[in-house]
Formats: sequence, structure tokens, C-alpha cells
Amino acid sequence: MAEMIGVTYQQAHKYARGINRISAGRLFEIGRALSVPIAFFYEGLDGAEDETSSHRHRMCLELARNFASISNEKHQEAISQLARTLADQQ
Repeated sequence: MAEMIGVTYQQAHKYARGINRISAGRLFEIGRALSVPIAFFYEGLDGAEDETSSHRHRMCLELARNFASISNEKHQEAISQLARTLADQQ
């Protein structure tokens, strides 16, 4: 993920743990890397989020956290390729 958004692993880790804030420009890059619109990160803030999208949002956050904790770049690429393959099968 860090490479995809143009930051170091350490910086991405700080973003994931909430240690550093994410600028609007960086949020745009993260959305582009994950193929989601920026609005995705703000879903549910109005309190009207349904249970299905809330569950999906939690799963996405968990996936991002787990991916960020993988230190082996080959494993990260394998997971990324798996996600692309599964997404293409829909």
C-alpha cells in the first residue's frame, strides 16, 4: 500500500494506526490505489449507514490494517494479485 500511494512503509503504518493525519491529497491517492471514491471514506458519518455497508466498511478497514502489517513485499503482491483476480471474476 505504501508504495502504491508513494510513501514509506513507516509513514503508511502511522496512517493506519492513526498516529499521523491523512491530507486530502493523500486520501485521494489512497482512494485511487484502492479503486474507491473519496466519498467511500466518509460513508456512514451522517449516522444513516445501514448494517450491510457498516459490515463491509469494517471488513475493508480490517483488510487494509492486515495488509499494512504484512512486511514481506512478495506476500503483499500475492494478496494484491488475489484481490484483483477475485474482483475480475464478478
